[in-house]
Amino acid sequence: MNNAESHTNPYAEPENPALPPSDMQLDPSRTALVVTDPQVDFLSPKGVTWGVVGASVEQHGTVGNIGALFAAAKEAGITIAVSPHYYYPPDKGWKFGGAIEKLMGQIGMFGRESAYETEGFEGSGADFMPEYKAYIHDGRTIIASPHKVYGPEANDLVLQLRKHRIEQVILAGMSANLCVEAHLRELLEQGFEVAVVKDATAGAMLPEGDGYLAAITNFRYMANAVWTTAEAVARLRRQALAA
Repeated sequence: MNNAESHTNPYAEPENPALPPSDMQLDPSRTALVVTDPQVDFLSPKGVTWGVVGASVEQHGTVGNIGALFAAAKEAGITIAVSPHYYYPPDKGWKFGGAIEKLMGQIGMFGRESAYETEGFEGSGADFMPEYKAYIHDGRTIIASPHKVYGPEANDLVLQLRKHRIEQVILAGMSANLCVEAHLRELLEQGFEVAVVKDATAGAMLPEGDGYLAAITNFRYMANAVWTTAEAVARLRRQALAA
C-alpha cells in the first residue's frame, strides 16, 4: 500500500509502522474465541442501532466475519465464549450514565422483560443473530452473564475463562470502541494475551466521530496482536490440521 492509499483510507495499516510487530503464537489448549454482543440490535437491519452502525457493519463485512470465526473456532476445537449485553426493567431506574448509556436506554437497546423468563426474547433485539445460534447453543459455548456498561468487570467472563485455564483470547464482536475495546482493556489488565480481529467488529458513525476509527487506533497501541478475519481463520485452521 502506498502513502496515497494510506491517506485516503483512514483504516489502512501504515506503510512504515513505528510500533513493534506482534509475536503472538496461538496455543489451542489455552485459547478462547470471545465474542461480545453478537446480537440483533447491533448486527441486523432490524436492530435499533442499525442507523448508526449499519454502514460500518456492511463496510467491514462484520456479520460474515464473526460467523467465519465461530466456524473456524469450532473446527479447531478451542473454547468459545460469548459476552452478551442485556437490560432488564430495573435497569431503567439508573440515575446517571454516559452519552451512549443514555442513548441505549432511550432506544430500548438489548431490552428484556426478565432475567428468568424468555417470553418475547426470541427474535428480539437482545437475541443472538440467527446465523450464530447453531454455534452458541451447541451446549459447549460459554454464555457469560450480561455485562452492563461496556466491559466484563460486572459479569463472569473472566471467571469462566480462568476455569477453562484460558490465557489467550481472540476477541471480536460489537461494538469496536465500546464493548470490544472495554473487554480488551480489562482482559489485558487481567493478564490475558489478546488478539483483536479488526474486521469482525464495527462502530457507530456519528457527527461526534467514527467509533471504528477510534477503536482500531487503540487496538494497535494496546492489543498483543491485531488480525484480519482471514488471518485469524488461517491460524485456527493450522491448529485444527495439527491436532
